[in-house]
Amino acid sequence: MKITPYLTFDGQARDAFTLYQQVLGGELEMMTFAQAPDAEHFPAEYRERIMHVGLSIGDYQLMASDTMPGDPACGGGAYEGIKGCSISLHPQSVGEAERLFAGLSDGGQVIMPLEKTFWAERFGMFTDRFGVSWMINCEQQ
Repeated sequence: MKITPYLTFDGQARDAFTLYQQVLGGELEMMTFAQAPDAEHFPAEYRERIMHVGLSIGDYQLMASDTMPGDPACGGGAYEGIKGCSISLHPQSVGEAERLFAGLSDGGQVIMPLEKTFWAERFGMFTDRFGVSWMINCEQQ
């Protein structure tokens, strides 16, 4: 069994995953609502939103979509952001931890700067500019 995080955005999935691919690498697959076989059933102003996006990095994948009006992913109501979870990355080197932290946190809010802790060579937390919470944990070598 695999566990795959699935994020829900309110129109920012394309920009978020473009950044994630630039920083993390991997293979990006993206489909808009306009590309769906039944695209005419979606409101015209929402058709360029992302129906599905996946970023594959080795054996791992991060997936997402944008919301639509009345989306069940939002409880059928207004979008309230991504809450209650973080994506945790575990780089193999301090240099890679610093690169990931700088690239993904740019324009976001740093919660805990990337620094040495008693459990890791470097650990830091931030919310990126799209509202996604991240943790970078470079364990002791």
